[in-house]
Amino acid sequence: MASVCVRVVRRSYSLLTSSALTRASQRMLCTATQQKNGPAPEEGAEKPEQSDAEKIQKEMTQLEEQLKDMTEKYKRALADTENLRSRSQRMVEDAKLYGIQGFCKDLLEVADILEKATQSVPKEEVTSQNPHLKNLFDGLVMTETQIQKVFTKHGLVKLNPDGQKFDPYEHEALFHAPVEGKEAGTVAMVTKVGYKLHGRTLRPALVGVVKAP
Repeated sequence: MASVCVRVVRRSYSLLTSSALTRASQRMLCTATQQKNGPAPEEGAEKPEQSDAEKIQKEMTQLEEQLKDMTEKYKRALADTENLRSRSQRMVEDAKLYGIQGFCKDLLEVADILEKATQSVPKEEVTSQNPHLKNLFDGLVMTETQIQKVFTKHGLVKLNPDGQKFDPYEHEALFHAPVEGKEAGTVAMVTKVGYKLHGRTLRPALVGVVKAP
């Protein structure tokens, strides 16, 4: 009886030991499997994150380049607009200043006639003994003086360069001749006065220039 009991106990112990070893082996196998296969999903999860970051960085770079390009275009357009505005403003100002240029040229002929008329009258004849001629002469002088005042008011200035240095921008030389007592290159005679409108030569003075002997 005692031997039977011993055999039963030994068999039970063997079964328990086998079951425990089996369960331990299964746990170790699962742990090894997890250790072997566990990192793979994490690496796979990192790849999409890295890919997204690279994509975002690339898009940011493209956007920065587009912003830089648009900024340069805006600056160029702004500069072109400012240049156009400045040119338009200058054109408007020039039109205001020189819009009467053609009208002034026509009036210059009237001023020339008045000047010749007053110069043609002998001064010795303009006396109280000849009241009609004196009144006519005084009227011509007054008219000439008034028209010169109107010219000055509108920026039209007479050029009478007698004795001045010859300036090709304001004078037109009709002849060159040596003149005793005068420096070469100066104006010796003015045959027709010139005019400037707001600093711009409207009609050059017709002159004779002193030439070196």
